[in-house]
Amino acid sequence: MSDENNDQDQQALADEWAAALEEQTGDASEGEAISDEGAQPVDLDELKDESIPVNDPKLDVILDIPVRMTMEVGGTEIPIRNLLQLNQGSVIELDRVAGEPLDVKINGTLIAHGEVVVVNDRYGIRLTDVISPQERIRRLK
Repeated sequence: MSDENNDQDQQALADEWAAALEEQTGDASEGEAISDEGAQPVDLDELKDESIPVNDPKLDVILDIPVRMTMEVGGTEIPIRNLLQLNQGSVIELDRVAGEPLDVKINGTLIAHGEVVVVNDRYGIRLTDVISPQERIRRLK
């Protein structure tokens, strides 16, 4: 019974995210409230790429391997002397301009850029640009 409730909770959360992302426009500011009126569920089957055979037995081995996904706001380099002087309330300047897209990385490899969204007091990221597999390979060289 708990698995059924968990599935229902996950589906409800997915529906809320889909509705909120569908409603949100590019003109909405970061702190603006998002309305649920007129929201339509998103059919995720439309996103499948039929050129990749997901039921391929060779792929089944790797499809369940977890990977680390991170969203990078920015970074900086500071001397250890300055690092040791940091305390609560310290401000660290990053190498990004406010409003610049975040880097989306899988196991440290850049795969996309995106912007932060807030839905029901939870952070998410909307992908704005996905790096092609050819470009990812070119960047590795």
